[in-house]
Amino acid sequence: MTIDLGLSIAVATEAGLAAATAARVQVRELRELAELDAVYRLYDSIWRPDPKNPPVTTELLRALTKAGNYVGGAYDGDELIGACVGFFSAPAEVAMHSHVAGVSGLARGRNVGFALKLHQRAWALRRGVSTIAWTFDPLIRRNAYFNVAKLAAQPAEYLTNFYGDMRDGINSGDDTDRLLVRWELDSPAVAAAAARRSLTTDVKQMPGATVALACGEDGRPQDGSKGSGGPVLVGVPPDVEGLRRTDPGAAKAWRTALREVLGGLLADGAVVTGFDRSGWYVLEKGQAG
Repeated sequence: MTIDLGLSIAVATEAGLAAATAARVQVRELRELAELDAVYRLYDSIWRPDPKNPPVTTELLRALTKAGNYVGGAYDGDELIGACVGFFSAPAEVAMHSHVAGVSGLARGRNVGFALKLHQRAWALRRGVSTIAWTFDPLIRRNAYFNVAKLAAQPAEYLTNFYGDMRDGINSGDDTDRLLVRWELDSPAVAAAAARRSLTTDVKQMPGATVALACGEDGRPQDGSKGSGGPVLVGVPPDVEGLRRTDPGAAKAWRTALREVLGGLLADGAVVTGFDRSGWYVLEKGQAG
């Protein structure tokens, strides 16, 4: 281990501990059967899945941890309020896939998810991992802000209906499009994000930006201009989860529109450079665009 890598690991560990303290939780790696069963029950309470197809099972978590993979939990006293599960991916020596992470609704607003991800980052760096990838629903504004702005994960690929039909309390009735992101653990951007020094994206400071997709006054997607240069803005609705309950047609229209616009831009070589808290992906077109 080089001195620089050792310093990086130490700084990452300290950042994780600071995030846990700020969130008023203790975050630790989980291995015992009772702990893993608590993860299963927490996820069941969050997603309310089809009993035939839960996000994880206790048996799977037991196997993953035995094989040396990552299961971390955030505790408020003796209560598990957040958990994150990941496993090694190709190339296995330096990469991981973070399969699922969830935080109890009662703990929202405390940055528990941030503390979990920083714990996972430090755990991975200690094992020589340089990149962690995962997917999220690009229509959910808070998740986009968390992953792209707060963690500095880089969107890499738009995946259409990636999981197929998921019969649970969150995804039912909608295609499971996902945005794949890569988290370069020791990059300057990620290190700054872990230290809460990340740059804020503000579309108000981009008067020349092209709006490719926006939210209309009726709450439905509104196509914009393709533009020819400069930043491109792609909007998402304030609360697509609420739309799925109150206006399923609008939710489906958003799925189709974002697939075509954001998915199309990424396929053409555009790069996501940020996400504004008010609901905008910011992209720069590739040379071929």
